[in-house]
Amino acid sequence: MPTLPWITVATPEPTAEVLVMASRFRVRGLRHVLPFFVDAMRVHAQMRKAPGVVGLSLVAHPLRREFATLSAWRDRACLDAAVRAEPHRTVMARQRGAMAGSVFRFWNTPGSALPTWEEAGRRLAAAERR
Repeated sequence: MPTLPWITVATPEPTAEVLVMASRFRVRGLRHVLPFFVDAMRVHAQMRKAPGVVGLSLVAHPLRREFATLSAWRDRACLDAAVRAEPHRTVMARQRGAMAGSVFRFWNTPGSALPTWEEAGRRLAAAERR
């Protein structure tokens, strides 16, 4: 399964602050990997078009039953609106039973310093150690 590299959808002002969200999802078994991935692709397509998205990426590690997302947003209201919209809302409900765990990290950064997977990985690992 592919890694979808960072796609910049909108270029923020360098001095503007953007909200970054990193997430990691683990599914309970290998049988959940393909359905989760298909739904993740639907959500990725939705988020690329969502108002206020700055950029996004998705990494899939199917043999580890793990998926990670990294995105940047103009503000929290834009992110929250995208999460409540379709197909994300339906996907969350459909995949709830397949989930073994999830971790989310949020932080702000200047528009000139968009997030990296290295930074996201550190923040997600720190959250999981808690």
